[in-house]
Amino acid sequence: MNDVLGNTLLIANPVAQSGRGLAAAQRVWKQLSDTLGDSVSLALTQSAKHAVDLAAGAGTFDTVVAIGGDGVIHEVSNGLMTLPDADRPQLGVVPVGSGNDYARTLGISFDPHAACEQLLEAKPTAVDVGSVNGSFFVETLSFGLDAAIALDTMERRKRTGRSGTTLYMASGLDQLAHHLDEHSYTVSFDGAEPTEGTSITFAVQLGPYYGGGFKICPDATLTDGKFDICIAHPPVGKMMAAMIFMLAKSGKHCRFKHFEMRQASTVRVEFVTAPPAQMDGERIEGSTFNVALIPRALRVLKPLASQEVREHQEAQEAQGSQETPGS
Repeated sequence: MNDVLGNTLLIANPVAQSGRGLAAAQRVWKQLSDTLGDSVSLALTQSAKHAVDLAAGAGTFDTVVAIGGDGVIHEVSNGLMTLPDADRPQLGVVPVGSGNDYARTLGISFDPHAACEQLLEAKPTAVDVGSVNGSFFVETLSFGLDAAIALDTMERRKRTGRSGTTLYMASGLDQLAHHLDEHSYTVSFDGAEPTEGTSITFAVQLGPYYGGGFKICPDATLTDGKFDICIAHPPVGKMMAAMIFMLAKSGKHCRFKHFEMRQASTVRVEFVTAPPAQMDGERIEGSTFNVALIPRALRVLKPLASQEVREHQEAQEAQGSQETPGS
C-alpha cells in the first residue's frame, strides 16, 4: 500500500467539464488502483451537495480525493470539516473543472494523469480553512462585482458549455458594462471598532486566486493563519474598471489607490442591501456575514510546485484563450 494515500476514497463529479468528469474519474481510479490495488474506492456524486455527505461519511479512510472543479472540492471540504480532527482524512485534489483555482494554489497539474503522479509523491500539509455563517470555504469568499461575475460565469457555462479564463473575462466585461454597482457596508476586522465603507468588490481570500486564475490577493497563502482581503472602493469609472480587471489577471491591480489590501483572521461585515455573494464559486445569500479563519484545519496533499506544472497550466489557459467566449 502506498504510504502517502493509504485507504483512499475518490469522490468524483461525473458531469464536471460538461460531462467529461466521468471518463476522467474512471481513468484516475484505474491509474491509482494499478499502484494501490484494492485500497481505492470510487464514489460518483448524484446530485448537488451529495459530495458533502460522501465526505462526511469517509471517516474510515486515510485519504479523500476530490475529482472535479472547485465546486466538488468545496463540497468535499465541507463534508470533511464535519468530522472530528482525529477522524478527518487528508484531502487530495485532481482538477477536472473550469476554474481550478484551488488546484492552482496547491500547484496541482491540470492534467489528471500528472495530478495522480503528484498525489502519489505528495506529503500532507496542514492548511487553513475559512468559515462563513456556518459553512466552510477553502479558497475564496467575495461580495459585489467579483461575486456577480463568478455567478454569471456559472450560468454562462450551463448555457454554452464553455469554460476557463475566457468565459470569466467575457462575463467580467459584461458585468463591468452593466452592473458596476456600489455596496455600502459596516465592517469589523479582528473584533476592532466597526467602520463604514462602500465597495465595488470585497474579496476575503485564503489562496490568491479566483475566477479561473485571477490573482486578486497575490500574497495570500494557505498556511499563514490570516485572510488576505482586497476591497475596491469607488469611484471607479467603466474604463478604469476594465483596465483594473485586466490587470488583476496577473495581480498587478494592487497599486491603484482604489484598492484597500489588509489581513485579518476574523471579519464581520454587514451590507445595507444584500450583495451578490459567493464562496469557492458557489452562491450564498444574506446581508450579514461572520467570517472566521480556522488555522491548519485540513491536511491537504500538496506537491512541490514545479516548472512543468506552471508551464502546463499556462498552456491550458493559452488554449482556452483561443476559444470564442459564449454570449
